[in-house]
Amino acid sequence: MQSKEQLAVNTLRALSIDQIDAANSGHPGLPLGAAPMAWALWSDVLNFDPSDHDWVNRDRFILSAGHGSALLYALFHVFGLGIEEEDLKSFRQLNSKTPGHPEYGHTAGVETTTGPLGAGISTAVGFAMAESRLAAEYNEDDLKLIDHNTFVLCGDGDLMEGISNEASSIAGTLELGKLIVLYDSNNITIEGDTDLSFKESIPDRYRALGWQVLSVEDGTDVEAIKKAIKEAKAESTKPTLIEISTVIGFGSPLAGEAGIHGSPLGEEKTRETKKTLGYEVEPFKVSDEVKALVEDALAEKRKVYEAWKDVEARYKKAYPEKYEAFVQAYDTKHQDLSFMDTDEFWKPVDKDMATRASSHAILQRVAAGMGNLFGGSADLGPSNKTHMDEEGQYSVEDRTGANINFGVREHAMAAIVNGIYLHGGFRSYGATFLVFSDYLKPQLRLSALMGLPVTYIFTHDSIGVGEDGPTHQPIEQQTMLRSIPNMITYRPADSTEVAAAWYVAMHSDDAPVSLVLTRQSVPELDGSSKDALKGGYILKREEGELKLILIASGSEVQLALAAAREIEKDGFGVRVVSMPSQELFDKQPADYREEVLPSNVRARVSVEAGATMSWYKYVGLDGLAIGIDSFGTSGKADDVFEKFGLTEEHVTATIRNYLETRE
Repeated sequence: MQSKEQLAVNTLRALSIDQIDAANSGHPGLPLGAAPMAWALWSDVLNFDPSDHDWVNRDRFILSAGHGSALLYALFHVFGLGIEEEDLKSFRQLNSKTPGHPEYGHTAGVETTTGPLGAGISTAVGFAMAESRLAAEYNEDDLKLIDHNTFVLCGDGDLMEGISNEASSIAGTLELGKLIVLYDSNNITIEGDTDLSFKESIPDRYRALGWQVLSVEDGTDVEAIKKAIKEAKAESTKPTLIEISTVIGFGSPLAGEAGIHGSPLGEEKTRETKKTLGYEVEPFKVSDEVKALVEDALAEKRKVYEAWKDVEARYKKAYPEKYEAFVQAYDTKHQDLSFMDTDEFWKPVDKDMATRASSHAILQRVAAGMGNLFGGSADLGPSNKTHMDEEGQYSVEDRTGANINFGVREHAMAAIVNGIYLHGGFRSYGATFLVFSDYLKPQLRLSALMGLPVTYIFTHDSIGVGEDGPTHQPIEQQTMLRSIPNMITYRPADSTEVAAAWYVAMHSDDAPVSLVLTRQSVPELDGSSKDALKGGYILKREEGELKLILIASGSEVQLALAAAREIEKDGFGVRVVSMPSQELFDKQPADYREEVLPSNVRARVSVEAGATMSWYKYVGLDGLAIGIDSFGTSGKADDVFEKFGLTEEHVTATIRNYLETRE
């Protein structure tokens, strides 16, 4: 007769395959193999309280191998986290609480959206960094307000993805001792044995990255797993990887085979699996014995929660100002941003400069006013100009520093930026050159999918990069950013519009914001104003009857203004519209959009030093999009702009020719 604990493990297995069979879709391999480690962690070590999903000092659990979501939902159901039997029965169905991969903001208790392999373990690094900085800033020797771990369950596929190595490297460098990864090592991928493509020693790799590595040879030994997790918690400096050897699809007729990874077992094989496991409980049911075991575990967790509530109460009394500061910083969606409505914040910079430089000046205002910014650059800080001058450097020696050295790890940087925000307590940002936004794309997409108001700073935004040539001159990248649903892309023309960009970024509640900034200097423009917050506005009104509308963003707004002045000499009434953000403009009321771009004026020209694709919805079939639809070339910036026709003279001539063809 199996023990109550073994019955609990098999309950997680059974609930998982019941969901998958009901949906006739899903991944039974991981839940069957990893259920023992999941039970060991959740029943014994993981601190959480079902009555307070958002408890700030809860341990975070991230299922990096998100295809195993049925196991996560089984855990939520068994431990009373809001997933009911009917939710399990509607696994992978439209509008259910149990989608195919865990979705942040959709299912309560999911800490981050996972599924793209490597994303979860990498995002977890951001969680651990946020925890360590909050602890350093707010804990007192006698009262620790923040003191918790971040746990990850990952698989072989996660560790094949390059992003996981980037993130694990910085985690080891920063000695994030409260990050613990349970590695479900089953040696199987979709295509077969991992030896086909994955032969390195993972323990040796992680030791080289600065991690503590522990191993559990028998992945069904719950007590050995508990012991390893507690040993990991005792290590205060090194993050820990626990390699747990498992059999994919344990107990099923397909155990150890690649075929069990992502195909439902079906009625007959499910029956055989449950027979092998000695499991006789009805589908979707939890036995009274397991319920009692869970109640005992939750009672112990409740004691931890109540002890923390006592700490919180004593902290609030002993350190009222620090407690209030903590509450204000943690609740990022309700921060006091009134400093951004002052003349001081909107004051233009003293001279013409690149928007990356004016962004640096305005970033200092934002950092001082916010108090909880946390971010940095992928080894391009001096070029991106993203350093917060008065905020210190986050490091092993100084956990209170706000500036992060991400190293040359763009992909991991974006995941970490997501993780910092998801943890709570900070508004986060990351930076690199615009052309390297390609490296961030999967995590940019997750930022937008999760509705995270994180900030990305992309500088060197055009062929103005010059001598570095086509490898470093972005062409299609801004179109890529604009194509991401729920991403706000903002390319300002001068320091006033840069202030608007930062205003938008800090006031965003549910969308990431990408700031696209120049390397080359741009002038302060007459007419730029807070109307830039609307994404597009009339920078220069026409003289006389409106005959032509020029639309531009960023450094090309000055070209549009210069061309307008020349063309008005020909008797045309020319309007110049600065459109730093298409997304924000598109959200404006229809009457405002009609006021800026009246539909009866079909002579329209856009000007932007990049791909023209995204501009046709504004210029239409009758309009002209001036831009660059080929790769760049190496040379001095002025010479490159001339080669591609983005000079005052050539833009003016091109527009005149366009007008002549319309006559």
